[in-house]
Amino acid sequence: MATYGTISSEFGALADASWLTTSYSLATCAVQPITGKLSDIYGRKGVLLGSYVLFAVGSVGCGIGQAMWQVIAGRVVAGLGAAGMTVIVSILITDLVPLIQVASWRSYVNVVATIGRSIGGPLGGYLADTVGWRWSFIGQSPIIGLAIILVALRLPSHTSPPALPTITKPAKPTRQPSKLRRVDFIGAFLLALTIVSLLGALSLGGQNLPWTHPVVIGVGAGSVVLGAAFVAWEVNGAFEPVFPPSLIVKRDVATAYGIITLQAAAQLAMMYTIPLFFRSTHNSSNTVAGSHLFPAVLGNTLGGLLSGLYISRTGHYKTLSLLAALSSSLSYILLIIRWTADREINWLESLEIVPGGFGTGIAFSATFVGLGAC
Repeated sequence: MATYGTISSEFGALADASWLTTSYSLATCAVQPITGKLSDIYGRKGVLLGSYVLFAVGSVGCGIGQAMWQVIAGRVVAGLGAAGMTVIVSILITDLVPLIQVASWRSYVNVVATIGRSIGGPLGGYLADTVGWRWSFIGQSPIIGLAIILVALRLPSHTSPPALPTITKPAKPTRQPSKLRRVDFIGAFLLALTIVSLLGALSLGGQNLPWTHPVVIGVGAGSVVLGAAFVAWEVNGAFEPVFPPSLIVKRDVATAYGIITLQAAAQLAMMYTIPLFFRSTHNSSNTVAGSHLFPAVLGNTLGGLLSGLYISRTGHYKTLSLLAALSSSLSYILLIIRWTADREINWLESLEIVPGGFGTGIAFSATFVGLGAC
């Protein structure tokens, strides 16, 4: 994230810098449900290895891209791989670990991921300042190659998958559906189109076109129509829905999804804007701008670890969700009040983003266990 301003400036497309994050997140969100279903059908190991390969190909594609759209396309491919990398790890934890220990193991995964993010920001900025931003993408390939080797050699070929949703069967035996029919490709496609059109309207409106422009209104209306089509398909057409409507009507599930959505949106917005803030208002180098993300990463690590230990010892997680909201709100209020372009932000004041990361770390551990208990 520390290099996105440099990348977009090189291609003269600073207004499109957000798509370097958005395209990655969109691809990840679109295929995550399918990834889980594919792992149910074909096994965790093969899907995880395929995800690593996609991520490596996408990263190299970003590094060799000669235009902004090519880099964004590489981010899409990397996002497809990232979906499997994150989902399969979470599924493996629930496959192999008792529910009471899930939060602790999930926090360990968060620590490893957080260490990577904490190193990645300053390292990516340093590479951009020295050998060029392209190596911040290409340099990930050897690490992914090592991960592929370790998974191929160490991960069992078969784990115990969680029970699939109960499907009422007829009294007489019937022909079983093919494996591919069990994957809701149409639902995933409609969901992806819904998100793309919504983001397109939000991206065009107020920047390239007025909010009242027919194109913006049309794209926004299209997202509503596509969303309705997605819901209709999931309710009436899908054999095994990518997003079963019966889940969202459960209060606990809807609450957990709401918490995750708000926490992730706030955290990603902060992680994206902080490097740009220091680059534009303080004329900081990429290395310095990226290093200002470390306090958030530190808070995320502490939040995940402490909440995991608390849940594993007490079995309670609801109070933690409230604590997460309060902690994150404190951080963002401080940023709104104190971080302005007309004053210098020192390193001590950078610690004001720690509660934001702390709250997100708590929320992810608590909701992960909460969803597992639903």
